[in-house]
Amino acid sequence: MLRILVIVAMMLLSPSLLAANQTRYISDDVYIYLHGGPGTQFRILGSVEAGQQVTSLEETQGDYSKIIDHKGREGWIQSKMLSKSTSLRVQLPAIQAELEQTKAKLESALDSSDNNAAELSQVKSQLAAAEKALASASLERDNAKAALANMQKNERFEMWKQGGFIAAGGLLLGIILVYLPRPQRKPKNRW
Repeated sequence: MLRILVIVAMMLLSPSLLAANQTRYISDDVYIYLHGGPGTQFRILGSVEAGQQVTSLEETQGDYSKIIDHKGREGWIQSKMLSKSTSLRVQLPAIQAELEQTKAKLESALDSSDNNAAELSQVKSQLAAAEKALASASLERDNAKAALANMQKNERFEMWKQGGFIAAGGLLLGIILVYLPRPQRKPKNRW
């Protein structure tokens, strides 16, 4: 039973009732007259410029729809002249404002790009200086390693040389001691 009531209620709420007093626009490519009734035989109340915003009252008779124009006048115009899409007259200022914002962002990005290019150039020069300093430090390190290796080599040579002198001196002393006359021993039977 509840379903039937819901279906009947939905049928009663037709799209024309839900669409009443919706904003519509006059087509951009026309200049039309607002009539006092649904046809050209009724008196002209005024004109509506192309792209002007109007309020559709969703009342139609034949090829005509009842509207309220931007000046608050109620009248009839041909239905084919109404459009649901926003007119160019309304879109143009919004698009121009968006264009100005985009231009400002582009200029800001270009200025930022120029600043970034200057910063990049500065960073590159700093990097080149750091690489030069690194190369110099590496050369000094290599020279110091070579000097240390040379010193260690000389130190070992000195140790071998001193060891050789000591050995030669010991050998010479041993030879000399062998050829030295020995003291004669006193015979034991002598006093």
